[in-house]
Amino acid sequence: MNALIILLVAIVVLVCGYVFYGGWLAKQWGIDPNRPTPAHEFEDGKDYVPAAPYVVLGHHFSSIAGAGPINGPIQAAIFGWVPVLLWVLLGGIFFGAMHDFGALFASIRHKGQTLATVIAQNIDDTAKKLFCIFAYLTLILVVAAFASIVASTFAVVPVPLDDAAKAASTESANMANMRTAMISVLFIVVAVIYGVVTRGRKLPTAVNILSAIAIIVVVVALGYNLPVIALDNTTWMILVGLYILVASVAPVWILLQPRDYLSSYLLYGMIALALVGIIGAGIMGNAASLDIPAFTGFAATAGTSKVAASGFLFPALFITIACGAISGFHSLVASGTTSKQLDREAEAQPIAYGGMLLECLVAVISLCAVAFVFSGYMDGTYASPTQVFAAGLSQMLACVPGLAGAESVAYALLVLAVSVFCLTSLDTATRLGRYMFQELFTPHGMEASELTGWRAVLVNPWVATIITVVLGVGLGLTGYQLVWPLFGAANQLLAALGLLAVCAWLGNAGRNNKMFYFPMAFMMVVTLTSLALTVWAKIGLLAAGTVDAATVLQLVIGVLLMVFAVILAVKGCKTIFGKKRTAQNRVA
Repeated sequence: MNALIILLVAIVVLVCGYVFYGGWLAKQWGIDPNRPTPAHEFEDGKDYVPAAPYVVLGHHFSSIAGAGPINGPIQAAIFGWVPVLLWVLLGGIFFGAMHDFGALFASIRHKGQTLATVIAQNIDDTAKKLFCIFAYLTLILVVAAFASIVASTFAVVPVPLDDAAKAASTESANMANMRTAMISVLFIVVAVIYGVVTRGRKLPTAVNILSAIAIIVVVVALGYNLPVIALDNTTWMILVGLYILVASVAPVWILLQPRDYLSSYLLYGMIALALVGIIGAGIMGNAASLDIPAFTGFAATAGTSKVAASGFLFPALFITIACGAISGFHSLVASGTTSKQLDREAEAQPIAYGGMLLECLVAVISLCAVAFVFSGYMDGTYASPTQVFAAGLSQMLACVPGLAGAESVAYALLVLAVSVFCLTSLDTATRLGRYMFQELFTPHGMEASELTGWRAVLVNPWVATIITVVLGVGLGLTGYQLVWPLFGAANQLLAALGLLAVCAWLGNAGRNNKMFYFPMAFMMVVTLTSLALTVWAKIGLLAAGTVDAATVLQLVIGVLLMVFAVILAVKGCKTIFGKKRTAQNRVA
């Protein structure tokens, strides 16, 4: 495999996909640049706040990225680079980007509400409630996992006194975590100041971008050289819980918008660093013939690798690579927070469709990284996808003349970037969880302000957020790993349901929705197959006498997810193919 050729081909394909297929979708669906967006119609200074397109892209891209486009391709590389690359490019253009674009557009045309409202208005209220429950439980799992990941990358552990080698290694890891924590805390403080200072001011685009880049450089430099916060994992879990509680209720302009916008430049910088490494190593000949196989077969085992996936290529490849091709979490972001900030409807394509293709580029970069260190990936040298990613790219950078001494610094910055975006996805997921919880207890056709009694209490933003944070952080502290193996299938099932919801609305509105048929059916088959294999495996374990909490929980939840999916699929298909349209939706 030649990393430089793969990168260049991928960029050309993704650009063509955006221009031709993305542009065609915008015409088919009827994007109207002159139509007022919900951010203007319902501006409230809290959730509905219009922003410049590059600010909204910063929020959207930071929120959907996280560690997903890095972990998935690296774990799936066990199947070979060809299936990974094909799924990232074809899945990204024809599945994921359309899914994100469609979810954002549907939300815009439904007053900026989530896909739950889209489902209620275009399928029925029962389907909406099932979707809310399913999405909320998935988001609780995301909050639990990301809170644990963030806390673990911030926390310090006791240094052993009886082993000098282990002591040195622990001190080095603690220092790296303290730097990450300090930079992340500084990001939050600076974002609040930036949000207050720029609120209501129309800064020139160039000034806004250059000031953001300057702030990023200063924050990273200060945090890296002044790591003064040293706390343990439990303390960080509590502090992270308090942070996301406040961040998810605070007006978006004071923290969510500026923090995501500023941190997005760290991701852009990571991409730029990666491109320099891949291009440089390619030109120098170090990445011209990498060891990674093109295709290893239709089944794979991880062997001694601590990172690789295992199982049958179908469905494992399409479950493992989510954020780099299609991810259900993206539809919740697009319809939950992004739609409430969009200034003009014409910006939906570059932000949603373009944002997803940028994520595909990150996935391709991850593939190049794992290819460069494939032998270490297979022999267990690396303990996590983040280590593979940082090692591969930093070693490629070291091949560039004049950058041989920058490998350790590049490694640290790449690990930092991944950690920062987990925190970004975490507070977005918490806010989305609050939205889903509120919609679950808000009857169709009513506004939250019209509710009384216990419903009014539950849909209160603070109450809904506290419940979400307590459940998520509590699960993170007590063992979310028991059910984490189901997350991949649950997330991709959410993607199938997102495609179903948008397809149903477009059909009711009298617009072309046939481009959704195959992706929707394919993702439904993939996820149901994955869940069926999991359920069958757990039944086998129980039959063999292996009875533990993880096995029982995964069996029960797997069956429930399959039942939920089938019910929603049947209801959605009746709407889509039954030609049930309403006057309200036909003119949407």
